[in-house]
Amino acid sequence: MEDSPQRAVRGLGSFPWYVGGTQVLGLACVVITGVWMGSYHGGYAWDGSGQEFNVHPLCMVLGLVFLYGDAILVYRVFRNESKRNVKVLHAVLHLLALIISIVGIVAVFDFHNQNKIPNMYSLHSWCGMLTFVLFCVQWLMGLGFFLFPGMLMALRSWYLPLHVFFGLAMLAMSLATCLLGISEKLFFSIQHTYSQFVPEGILGNMLGLLLVAFGILVGYVVTREDFRRPPHPEDEALSVHFKTLTEGGGSPTSP
Repeated sequence: MEDSPQRAVRGLGSFPWYVGGTQVLGLACVVITGVWMGSYHGGYAWDGSGQEFNVHPLCMVLGLVFLYGDAILVYRVFRNESKRNVKVLHAVLHLLALIISIVGIVAVFDFHNQNKIPNMYSLHSWCGMLTFVLFCVQWLMGLGFFLFPGMLMALRSWYLPLHVFFGLAMLAMSLATCLLGISEKLFFSIQHTYSQFVPEGILGNMLGLLLVAFGILVGYVVTREDFRRPPHPEDEALSVHFKTLTEGGGSPTSP
């Protein structure tokens, strides 16, 4: 029977294809969102008009889906880089996602306020705000536990599984919120013609399917054991993940 290291090496042959697939899907989601808002709803502006609203979906897909998904993938993609550098890149990508999503949130609130539209009344807005708040909390706690010195290893190892779980959970929440937003936008825009398979409706539906595919592929790459970052000697002092405390006295591995 093949031993697990040989299987892992052979499994890595497909790794670039999976990662490339996530990038193609993620970029397609961003481009389609941009084309949808640009071609069917007049483009982009910052003047309180519907064009300012268009900034919202583009920023949220770019920030809380594509960049967020890439931030999750960095530990798999940069398998042989210094763990400290990968942590910094992970935090920076999250920061970019945070800044871009703030722009998107400000845009939709400003549009609503300028046009006397109530805020925070829909399920989409509730899910979106919950996701954004949890994202901010996750980012701050990640900085505190994993980048700032002085945190006890026991606390880091306790928090890491929660950090990983909620990272994937919030990507799922971001995607679900996007799907709600797509449906809401389509019903507001083409309610009477949606059932006739008009081009805008098909485009919005295709965007939804691509978002789901992106989330599934990112989740697969992150959770597949063959793609896990291998242990490196220089990571010993930084490693915070213990696969089990009953195997070999609890030697650390990487997340």
